[in-house]
Amino acid sequence: MAVPWEKHFRLALQEKLSTKIQGQNVDHVPPPLLRLLEKRQELVDADQGLRAQKEDAEARRSRALRRAAEERRRAGRREAEALRLRAQLEELQRERARLQRRLWRLEPCARLLGQVLGQLPEFQEVPELVARFDGLADTQAALRLTERQRLAELEEARARLQRLRQARQDELLRQGQRRAQLLEQLEAARERTLHWESKCIQIQNTAAEKALLLGRTRMAALNLFQLVCQHQRRPPALDIEDTKGQLEQVKLFILDLSAMLASLHQAKPSVPAS
Repeated sequence: MAVPWEKHFRLALQEKLSTKIQGQNVDHVPPPLLRLLEKRQELVDADQGLRAQKEDAEARRSRALRRAAEERRRAGRREAEALRLRAQLEELQRERARLQRRLWRLEPCARLLGQVLGQLPEFQEVPELVARFDGLADTQAALRLTERQRLAELEEARARLQRLRQARQDELLRQGQRRAQLLEQLEAARERTLHWESKCIQIQNTAAEKALLLGRTRMAALNLFQLVCQHQRRPPALDIEDTKGQLEQVKLFILDLSAMLASLHQAKPSVPAS
């Protein structure tokens, strides 16, 4: 097989020689060159034929490969379909066997239904009896569902009642604790009240004693002041409520009297000892 550059060179040479030969008179071409050109042309024609055959062979091979691949795909699909159908057939056979076994199990029931149908003239056919039974079964199922719902509602109501009772117990416990706290606070308040009442009475008694003592002190100060005024032979010049001024006058009088007594004591002659 020629490489691409050889094919290109050969085709270019062929075209060049053909053009040159067409432009010249064949009679002027030397015989060896003519034979060489003929051989070259034969080789080119043979090469083209081989290429054409090879391309046709490649096309046939490609088509054959595509047909083979398509055939394999179709075979794969047919095999998958066959497997699916075989599995479906096996499933149908198992279902048929299951239905057959169920039919054998239900055959005594069918005979029993026939006997029951003979004893119940209001039913003409077994389907009527079965329909009546189905209706009763549906009614029973509905009643059972209703019963379950009612039981669920009853359980929910019981749970709510239990929660309410527990909440009431908790509330009573909290109220009891609060009452105990309030009683303790009330008792403490009573104790504080008694304490402060005792304090108040004590303060009142002390205040009364102080007031009495103050009254007596003021009366004594007034009496002393009046005695001082009588001794000094002058009327009281101070207000009766001016205890401080009265005491001040009494103090001055006592100081003056003390000074006078001290002077007399100093002026008195001493008696000689015997």
